Amino acid sequence: MATETAPNIPSECLGHGIEETDKGRAAIKTQFLTTKEQFHALLDSGEKCLHGEKASDDTGQKETAEDSFEEPQEKKLKVDPDEQERTGKQDSKRMRGQNKSRPHMKPTSYDTRRLCPSIIQEREAKCVFGDKCKFFHDVAEYMASKPADVGERCYLYDTFGKCHYGLSCRFARAHISADLKNLVNEERVEEMLGRKPVRNSLDKDLQWRLRKKVVPFTASDAYMKSVFKGGPKEAKKAQSADNGKRWGCCFGGRVKTIGPLTDTDIIKLRQGEKKQGSEYNVYYLFPDLLICGNLPFRRICKRFGADITCGEMAMCTNLLQGQSSEWALLKRHESEDLFGVQVEGCFPDTMTRCAELLNNNIDVDFVDINSGCPIDLVYKKGGGCGLMTRTNKFQQIITGMNSVLDVPLTVKIRTGVQEKTNIAHKLIPEMKTWGVSMITLHGRSREQRYTKSADWDYINTCSQLASPIPLFGNGDILSYVDAMKARETNVSGIMLARGALIKPWIFTEIKEGRNWDISSSERLDILRDFTHYGLEHWGSDTQGLEKTRNFLLEWLSFTCRYIPVGLLERVPQRINERPPYYFGRDYLESLMASQHVGDWVKISEMLLGPVPTNFNFLPKHKANAYK
Repeated sequence: MATETAPNIPSECLGHGIEETDKGRAAIKTQFLTTKEQFHALLDSGEKCLHGEKASDDTGQKETAEDSFEEPQEKKLKVDPDEQERTGKQDSKRMRGQNKSRPHMKPTSYDTRRLCPSIIQEREAKCVFGDKCKFFHDVAEYMASKPADVGERCYLYDTFGKCHYGLSCRFARAHISADLKNLVNEERVEEMLGRKPVRNSLDKDLQWRLRKKVVPFTASDAYMKSVFKGGPKEAKKAQSADNGKRWGCCFGGRVKTIGPLTDTDIIKLRQGEKKQGSEYNVYYLFPDLLICGNLPFRRICKRFGADITCGEMAMCTNLLQGQSSEWALLKRHESEDLFGVQVEGCFPDTMTRCAELLNNNIDVDFVDINSGCPIDLVYKKGGGCGLMTRTNKFQQIITGMNSVLDVPLTVKIRTGVQEKTNIAHKLIPEMKTWGVSMITLHGRSREQRYTKSADWDYINTCSQLASPIPLFGNGDILSYVDAMKARETNVSGIMLARGALIKPWIFTEIKEGRNWDISSSERLDILRDFTHYGLEHWGSDTQGLEKTRNFLLEWLSFTCRYIPVGLLERVPQRINERPPYYFGRDYLESLMASQHVGDWVKISEMLLGPVPTNFNFLPKHKANAYK
């Protein structure tokens, strides 16, 4: 049998691999292994010699976008000196935890000279701020100072027929006429008429009423009065009055059982009438992927076969205050046919009011309580995992939210708080009586985080206790082999988190039962689609483009962990295995394997053009940026 070699790799660079003897190291074919120095030398030389050339592989890759965005020689990426010192001293020791003191650059920092919205939107009326307006009104002066366009085609113009960012768009040449007017494709606009790709946006009137605290919470106030009047025992007795039904019929006496039929009886769903998540072999994208679980990423996962998607964790107090940044986490794309939102809180009154607010103002299929969040900021306030040890408050939150929701209420939990003290099996029978429609169990405790493997035996035990309520398992799924082993348990479905971040096509692999040896060009196309979705979601002006770049870089800090199937000595890759330094089958595949932040920036420049002169980026997790 002929020996497989890495194409376009100098022969003197081969054969200097790292022996696969260390625990937690991925087994890669010897001919692809190399050293750190040779790996970075290849990327440095490859950038020069391959610049402007077409990358090719076994599947026939497309021309990379690198040839369109040549980085000036004088431009250097700013690297945080503290991070350089930390990573430079002990290269062999992998960093843990988060870069909590990392620099934060707001998107507005990259666009200090902005055009007035009245000019961008081509309003007939003049700017209401007049001479006091802090934005540009001189179009010629703005265009002279505006950064160069990064592409010939505008995704928003091609998709919707009109780019609402007009002159400020970084792809403006695609839809700006010679007299600096924003062009409109009337035919395409007419096709999109009446279509609403994104729902659940915060209404300005609702935001004003929330800030002025004039939004009524009639149902929530009624429930809280019943709780504090009779105490937790009376509330529990009221919500479980009909033990013959699966979930109980009502909470706090809100639904009448005798007397004339009222509108409340017709419109308000009884608890037993709510839809239950009873489907099996369903794949659920983990909602609590802070920073990375955004709407553009969910669209990517949905395209590859995710059955259920959920918005990122939102703080209930921030939602009640009408914070637009928090409400943005609730947005739903039209492709998300089964979508929920996840909220976090630690008090029954705020969580019940938040549930009533969501029930009356947004379109969702379920609401999820995050009682598994391990971060200190949430836990120390009694939220997240803290709810698992505050059962009275936990019960009041669940019963209260159930009393005001017309959609199913689900709960995400961990095995427990302490590493060797599991408590989920004690909580699950209780949650069945509280009216939970579905439970998701992460097979680790708060203290474990990701240092140990997920306990699927314990998940199996808990799924039997949860029956007939569906229980989804979560932890360490990176391939269809892992998913098949998980399905041998009694879980109703599987939730994927890090596995989806590392390779979003895992949903396709699981459903088709194969290990997909995806090419580097196909992976670049996925990243390109993400940037298109990001520009649609955050905007195609400088602010939106740099925000898209920031989220792309955060995602690349996970995708670099992926090892192509064709390079593995043992298939499939395991989620807790780290790769040694290795060459890819082409330059782009090697670049995507780099753990260096500067190489992630190179990939972003292929898709979004050169970074600004004051650009700075440090990834959230230290483990993602070791050098």
